[in-house]
Amino acid sequence: MLGNRKKCNISKIDTLIGAEAEIQGDLHFTGGLHVDGRIKGSVVADGDAVLMLSEHGSIEGEVRVPHIVLNGTVTGDVHAAERIELASKARVRGNVFYQLIEMVVGAEVNGKLVHSAQAQGGDMPSTTEIIDNSVKNVAVMVNS
Repeated sequence: MLGNRKKCNISKIDTLIGAEAEIQGDLHFTGGLHVDGRIKGSVVADGDAVLMLSEHGSIEGEVRVPHIVLNGTVTGDVHAAERIELASKARVRGNVFYQLIEMVVGAEVNGKLVHSAQAQGGDMPSTTEIIDNSVKNVAVMVNS
């Protein structure tokens, strides 16, 4: 792993959206949300919330969650105020705004990686740098 780093608490899942479920409309949540199904709309959370999107899950819309673990498909911009982990089957068709990013070999981002400054007052971060040819605060894990 990457040594001493703060990991989000992903062990507590308050809400589960099953593989056969489809939600049409915006979703606001607190705590932990695990998605195996489909969401057509924005997904928003504040505080210490965690979104886990499995390899079978998909979201069509903007995502604004502090802690995100993606292994499925997102079509839309993704805003992670704290941390985002892109697993091997993660597919993002949109820009990724992040404070800290971990990206495993196989993950795909069809858009820009935008590093964001630490926000004050709990709001989403303001963009300080757009990453074009270089990547800032990115950890790429290589599994052998």
